[in-house]
Amino acid sequence: MTPTTTESARALKTAQVGEMAQRGQALMSQGEASLAAMRLLKIGALYLLLIFLALIFIFPFIWSFLTSVKSDAEVFAQGVTLPSVWRFDNYIRSVQSYNLLRYLFNSTLVSVIVAVAQLALASTAGFAFARLQFPGRDLLFVAVVATLMVPSQATLVPLFVLVKHWPLLGDNDIWGQGGFGMLDSYWALTVPLFATAYGTFLLRQFFLTLPADLEDAARIDGSSEFGIYWRIALPLSGPALATLGIFSFQNMFNDFVWPLVTTRSDVMKTIQVGLAQFRREGTTDWTLLMAGTMIATVPILLVFMLGQRYFTQGIALSGIKG
Repeated sequence: MTPTTTESARALKTAQVGEMAQRGQALMSQGEASLAAMRLLKIGALYLLLIFLALIFIFPFIWSFLTSVKSDAEVFAQGVTLPSVWRFDNYIRSVQSYNLLRYLFNSTLVSVIVAVAQLALASTAGFAFARLQFPGRDLLFVAVVATLMVPSQATLVPLFVLVKHWPLLGDNDIWGQGGFGMLDSYWALTVPLFATAYGTFLLRQFFLTLPADLEDAARIDGSSEFGIYWRIALPLSGPALATLGIFSFQNMFNDFVWPLVTTRSDVMKTIQVGLAQFRREGTTDWTLLMAGTMIATVPILLVFMLGQRYFTQGIALSGIKG
């Protein structure tokens, strides 16, 4: 074989290799493009799903707001449409129709008191169940968690009887007779709701995630168990406390049955009981009811906005078992 033939063969092989490499690069480019297209398609589908779910959740608020600024004739005549005249005076009429601001104050005050009390009691109980060693600890914790399976309707009547016959309150004697006990007072709206099995479980799970080395170092320095709770565990549990605080405030603010059965006077009613007054026999003032409902959502929105940056973190961390 002559040198010229050899060089020609080498050139042909080089050309073939180069062509194969170009084809491989083309195929790789097509594969990367396909993967990128599939990734964009998945992201687009996910966003469409999230937008659809967001519309489902936000629709009741949109409907409530539009209803609150319509006239009575437009509520059923037009459905979910923009009003011909924006009646923002419905909000003023809603406040003036009943003692709505007083109801809103009662709900906010009671919700704050209950939330603070639940944070204090649930954090101490959760710390005890998570970090202290004492006989029957696990069995007692199981009993506390088991109360979550008992519906509130089953405890409503016994709790009402207990509140009504509380000694030395509401003209009751030492035996709890002769008066109405805690009924129709802030005592009835707050004290029976101080204990929370859910809050105890939530904070106990969070405290289990804290490193035990911090407690050992504190004990070496001579700190008491309460000092460890107050100076170490509590400052580190901001996300879990914020989560429980938001849940407690929201649950108490939206509670209807317990304030309904324990309050009699108009000055002690909460916002949920007050809003029910817009529904009378045979008729409902939908525009004023929706205006009052929109006003009632303001405190919950403010609380959530103040604690939202801790909310997701608290939910995530409280579910981890250390």
